Amino acid sequence: MLTPARSLALHAESGKELPRVEAFEALYAMGCRPRHGEVIMIAGRSGTQKSGFALYWAAQMNLPTLYFSADMSAFTASSRLASMATGDTTEMVEAGMAAGGRHRQEYLSSLAGSNITFSFGSPITWKSVDEELEAFIELWDAFPQLFVFDNLMDFEGAESDYTEQMAVMSGLTELARATGATVMVLHHASDKSWEAKSDPWAPPSRDQVKGGLSEKPELSLSVALDPTSHEYRVAVIKQRMGPCDPTAKRYASMRCHPELTRFSKLETRIPVASPSQPWSPTKILNAA
Repeated sequence: MLTPARSLALHAESGKELPRVEAFEALYAMGCRPRHGEVIMIAGRSGTQKSGFALYWAAQMNLPTLYFSADMSAFTASSRLASMATGDTTEMVEAGMAAGGRHRQEYLSSLAGSNITFSFGSPITWKSVDEELEAFIELWDAFPQLFVFDNLMDFEGAESDYTEQMAVMSGLTELARATGATVMVLHHASDKSWEAKSDPWAPPSRDQVKGGLSEKPELSLSVALDPTSHEYRVAVIKQRMGPCDPTAKRYASMRCHPELTRFSKLETRIPVASPSQPWSPTKILNAA
């Protein structure tokens, strides 16, 4: 048993804010404060770059990470990391790796500083989690600081069973508590709701997340991608220690670069003056 004072002293480090990512400035400005030791859910509809968003986030923080990828293949995940690091498209990475020689070595060298360790088994099982964790500790003599599970429905037995999904979420919470690590889990939102059909590029509200499981983590983010403008929208639909909007009407906007698996702040656009009209310093902001 712990008194409040002892609990605060022992867990102060685990509650510190995660390293900030420059591209997420608009999200932080909304009061979103992802922290060490939290369970974080990233929820969105199909095709909304959830995996790319989580991988980019993990790569930018570059904490010692154990990444369970049942949704992305080994080549897809590693080529996306190489694309992030070099600025070449994933198609260029694929071609360079196939060609061999200097290009192949450049891509391999670009990944040398990454602290991400992958596990690509599908489905994800608790036995595989234990084995990968034991191997990580054996190699680094420490727990990972970040776990990523892509995604919840790829856990064994959790494809459609609500009871099993709840059990997985309880297990992930226990994993975070036992190791002090941040746990990110990706999950789906409904593609069949009225909102999904009428406004498909808006982040889904909390009640559209399948199984109502976004209420379990300390922080739940709802994401959506406008495929025409590549504007990426992130709403905070649950945050235990800060502001949130369950309706997802209030969201942060950033730019998604799918071909590079990168994200950036929305550009500030300055209108070009016509010859008959003097230039005006008025700035047009695309931010939501």
